[in-house]
Amino acid sequence: MIVDIFIPCFIDQIYPTAALNMVKVLEKVGCAVNYNPEQTCCGQPAFNAGYWKEAKEVGEKFIKEFQNDRYIVTPSASCAGFVKNYFPEMFHNSVLHNEYKQVQKNMYEFTDFLVNVLKITNIGAVLNGIATYHDSCAALREYGVKREPRVLLEKVRGLELREMKDTETCCGFGESFSVKFEPIAVGMGKDKVEHAVDTGADYLISTDMSCLMHMDGYIKKNNMKLKVMHIADVLASGWE
Repeated sequence: MIVDIFIPCFIDQIYPTAALNMVKVLEKVGCAVNYNPEQTCCGQPAFNAGYWKEAKEVGEKFIKEFQNDRYIVTPSASCAGFVKNYFPEMFHNSVLHNEYKQVQKNMYEFTDFLVNVLKITNIGAVLNGIATYHDSCAALREYGVKREPRVLLEKVRGLELREMKDTETCCGFGESFSVKFEPIAVGMGKDKVEHAVDTGADYLISTDMSCLMHMDGYIKKNNMKLKVMHIADVLASGWE
């Protein structure tokens, strides 16, 4: 199977290892990976900030970069959820109506693709320690993924998965929310990190690196030992 990958702008610029590890896992399970180097962003930051015209321009570029009928896999439930839920608002009954419908159909978050399309739950990963999983708002409410990451993590040899208190509560990132309402966002992040620490976890894992970035800021500022990991990094651990 040949799959296209979409690498979100912030992962491309700040956390490229998560993208590389997603590719590593996809290739291990038998996928040939195609990457279009012209890709940039899905348009979500502009859309959420109220710049719909600019978001539509970026969205048009996105649609034109994936003009085929292959699966599009991304290491971000947030971006996948945006394409599936908000592209209709921008492109329904437009000249790109058929094209956006195709992209919307083909777009998959990484863990959803592994579990529900490829029917794979055990990658052969090994990571020793205790982990807790953070449900990002986008993954849980926009995209609808909850079971899949946990199914994959439970198969990681050496890893004990513990649920934290209020795992479905927002971490405070919320994209521009964390910039516009910094004190509130920091307080929410603090609560989330403390819930993770209370489980005794060594690792805080999520499908969304944006949430992890927000919480990692609090972790590092307070010299805490908790380590954040994108689930692709976990699944790529312990094998060559």
